[in-house]
Amino acid sequence: MTAWQPEEPPIVSARQRAAEVGVGAVDPPTGAVLRLLAAMSGGKAVIELGTGAGVSSLWLISGLQPNGILTSVDSESEHQRMAKASIAEAGIPSGRARLIGGRALDVLPRLSDAAYDLVFCDAARSENLDYLDAALRLLRPGGLVVFASALAGGRVAEPSVRDTDTVALRELAKAVRDEPRLVTAAVPVGAGLLVACLAG
Repeated sequence: MTAWQPEEPPIVSARQRAAEVGVGAVDPPTGAVLRLLAAMSGGKAVIELGTGAGVSSLWLISGLQPNGILTSVDSESEHQRMAKASIAEAGIPSGRARLIGGRALDVLPRLSDAAYDLVFCDAARSENLDYLDAALRLLRPGGLVVFASALAGGRVAEPSVRDTDTVALRELAKAVRDEPRLVTAAVPVGAGLLVACLAG
């Protein structure tokens, strides 16, 4: 799959930055799905929670319209520094990637209602339910909310696994499934994506 759809050199460089400091990054097939979802969403305004070294940022931007803007939030200044380097190396104008330092739950209330096409959540798993609540406010009708690592390597399906992150992912899956405004699907790519569309 990777050979059929290889990563562009700037994404490879961003992945190397992530590996050097031990920061997680989406794998290439997951990145390709994120690019597809960004394009399908309309690709004008996208939020990313958890910038990392900019791997998923670059995949998301590649799915945006030429004037589309990514707003990416991360509480770690080192992650922001690496992501800025990755975005600059890709030749992306600074106005198309708005990097905000801070806790997602402190930043999200400052963003506009019903103004975004996609919200990608790859930050603290324990806060996913709060991210979901925020996404329901931030998304326009037809917009998408996407959660990373939703299958946790198969652990979510194992009732005996009770670590904090896995329990949080189970609770998220139930909340998404039970939310009548959402049309949902689990996408078994990489560590899994939970994708939900806000019905119009």
